[in-house]
Amino acid sequence: MKADHEVEVAVIGAGQAGLSAAYHLRRAGFANEAGFVVLDHGKRSGGAWQYRWPSLVMEKVHGVYDLPGMSFGTPDPHQPAAEAVSEYFGRYERTYDLPVHRPVDVLSVSSEDDRLIVASATETWAARAVISATGTWDRPFWPYYPGQETFRGRQVHTADYTGVGEFRGKRVVVVGGGASAVQLLLEIAPFAHSTRWVTRRPPVWREEPFSEDWGREVVAKVDQRVREGLPPKSVVSVTDLAVTPEVRAGLDAGILDRHPMFERITPDGVVWADGTFEPADIILWATGFRAAIDHLAPLRLRGPGGGIRMDGTRVVAEPRLHLVGYGPSASTVGANRAGRTAVTEIRRLLGR
Repeated sequence: MKADHEVEVAVIGAGQAGLSAAYHLRRAGFANEAGFVVLDHGKRSGGAWQYRWPSLVMEKVHGVYDLPGMSFGTPDPHQPAAEAVSEYFGRYERTYDLPVHRPVDVLSVSSEDDRLIVASATETWAARAVISATGTWDRPFWPYYPGQETFRGRQVHTADYTGVGEFRGKRVVVVGGGASAVQLLLEIAPFAHSTRWVTRRPPVWREEPFSEDWGREVVAKVDQRVREGLPPKSVVSVTDLAVTPEVRAGLDAGILDRHPMFERITPDGVVWADGTFEPADIILWATGFRAAIDHLAPLRLRGPGGGIRMDGTRVVAEPRLHLVGYGPSASTVGANRAGRTAVTEIRRLLGR
């Protein structure tokens, strides 16, 4: 099969990890278009950040680490993160003249002789190496509980959250133990009729502010799993919850009074194992995301453990493929380093 385009490296995704990889490819001498291309399915710059809910302003964000070579600066703390980060990513793409093509939905990556074939619905790219940086936003995780299909109210995932409007005056059950669950619970509670927070494990609160050292500690925990070929836990799942002044107020007010996970869902609410019933109009699933790697299925990379065995960013079973924004690099703190590491190994692989 002759591909529509021939490149040395194809990068899939233009979030933090993909842009970091593109920057290092440029610095390594890969010429635009013939040397490498970045394929992004977003309609504009910003990666997954462009889809964040409008009320997530910069003062509520853990931190956006600088992309290599350009400072994010000090954004307005009241500016929506979707706007601030998208503007920054767009400025970055223009400054470094990165060959980002959008919107391009990559459907598959397959192997053909000495090339990997990256295919969308309309075009194909033959590449000597591929960096997949597709993150997790496109794969919201919806856990199943008995009776879920009988619920007469609304079920919403954080990926679909747009604001407090539909929660006004409603009885709301928020499911999930991450930072998003906490942020949305605090936002919804003043407007809802009632809220109930449930998690599988008790939250671990951390008084010190989020820092780069804290981030490295989190990344190391996730890295160990992917080296063993296990499905990665999200970085958020192993991050303790920071006690900000807003969180402290929520704890004091009883809004963040955590309850264990319910056993089943009824048409009108949720029920615990001891028979306790909580009426609900809306269940908000703040249950995180899974790696968006369906396009890699033709390569058959999953091992007995259910995950993809990794050595750093390199896929052990397919050395021409690197995953950034997967497992330990699925965060701003890990993405920059992952992009650099992937490009260093690809240079070695291609003899550059």
